Amino acid sequence: MLELLIFLPLSFTVPTIFLWIQFARAGRKSWETLIPFYNLYVFLLIVKKPWWWYLLLLFPFINVFVYMLMLVEMAKCYGKYGLGEQFLAVVFPFIYFPYIATKKDVYLDPETREEPPKSATREWVDAIVFAVVAATIIRTFLIEAYTIPTSSMEKSLLVGDYLFVSKVAYGPKIPNTPLSFPFVHNTMPLTKDVSSYLDWIELPYLRLPGLGHVQRNDVVVFNYPVGDTVSTAYQSNRSYYSLVRQYGRNRVWTDHAKFGKIIYRPVDKQENFVKRCIGMPGDSLQLINKIVYINGKKNHDPGIKEYEYYVNTNGESINPIILSRLNVTEGGRTMVPGQYVFMLSEKARNAIASLPIVKSVQVSDIPAGITDPEIFPHDTTDFKWNRDNYGPIYIPKKGATVALNMKVLPLYKRIIGVYEGNDLKVKDGKIYINGKVADHYTFKMNYYWMMGDNRDNSADSRYWGFVPENHVEGKAVFIWMSLDPNKSLLSGKIRWNRLFTLVK
Repeated sequence: MLELLIFLPLSFTVPTIFLWIQFARAGRKSWETLIPFYNLYVFLLIVKKPWWWYLLLLFPFINVFVYMLMLVEMAKCYGKYGLGEQFLAVVFPFIYFPYIATKKDVYLDPETREEPPKSATREWVDAIVFAVVAATIIRTFLIEAYTIPTSSMEKSLLVGDYLFVSKVAYGPKIPNTPLSFPFVHNTMPLTKDVSSYLDWIELPYLRLPGLGHVQRNDVVVFNYPVGDTVSTAYQSNRSYYSLVRQYGRNRVWTDHAKFGKIIYRPVDKQENFVKRCIGMPGDSLQLINKIVYINGKKNHDPGIKEYEYYVNTNGESINPIILSRLNVTEGGRTMVPGQYVFMLSEKARNAIASLPIVKSVQVSDIPAGITDPEIFPHDTTDFKWNRDNYGPIYIPKKGATVALNMKVLPLYKRIIGVYEGNDLKVKDGKIYINGKVADHYTFKMNYYWMMGDNRDNSADSRYWGFVPENHVEGKAVFIWMSLDPNKSLLSGKIRWNRLFTLVK
């Protein structure tokens, strides 16, 4: 908390240095802009605001509003009342205030200056701009609303759940692409490939201090790690890299009818996923017959787990009312008469097994040794893994060093070459990092292992690997609305029992 109280005011005192000419014209000393914390106090004296505004600069996110207002007030002190002028003062102060200093404008005392009257249109524009700025700051740095579009977290989170995700739980990220259209994520409404952001400015990763750090079993929202390159026809429903493995790079890039355009997205504009953090930096993780082991011990994570089951009946159909009552939402009859495939929780599995028409309920289990080419690291020669029997695998920790060889490289090549930005090449059986032969590598970031509670129907770390710390957006904390997509408003669309509940 102490570092937060120091960092936040300091983040505003340093930029105040560019006002040194304005300070002098207001009758203050130019050198006063150079003293952290004190320069903010002088800034408030110049724009004639009460001393308690300084206290607001100590509160996260409120201080952003306050500092913007201070910049606007400083612009007014030099006769800048136009909307465009005030926009430049807030968005590009490093450029705008030195620029207006060249105009030799006279300081106008806020207590005696006469402000031009605002038109009704200007009043509305100011109100809308303030609301947009306020909402953008809140959703970027404090809390943001998300919806659950898929069933990968059933039954802990349901399709149609609306969440509040805390950005301050782990510390809010500074946006990589600050120039973007408000209230949309990566594409403009009603389009698939029109970007909602400009990449003229792309900032490096920076996370502000938060209330804590990612903990094991947290439900985390993060940017899709392999979502940096996207087929506009498939979006995040299927990763670009999976398409390339199946169809080849040349076809994916040239067959626009099937794959659409291939586009790049920066980290903060990659699709948002929500999963449970199962593995922490430095852990060794393994799945044995669907059971997760962390550092050799069985992991007892919270949430309601679902698995895929084969249900055999005497030929009769299972009553849909029973399935609805048990909240069974995935699966149905197969091509084999009397056989069903359902995604079931333990409670639903036991209830269905007790039905008189049910002969058997058997879990879908992929034995060890059967290789799935879609499983990370997509190397069927040395890693004969599948969704149910996986690992062991080491989850990288910042500062930790691993030995590198051609067998280990598939596990960490994306970390080295993409997430951490090194030039990685393999030549004549040797690994080169930034032009030098490498037999080891030291990680620059922490990484996490994310899995869905719907274990047999979740595209998670088993399929695309580690989640870098710079992809973590926030912690899912609260369900404020839940709508059943399969029901109408009159037949129970609103799940009243889930409203205003905590995410577990």
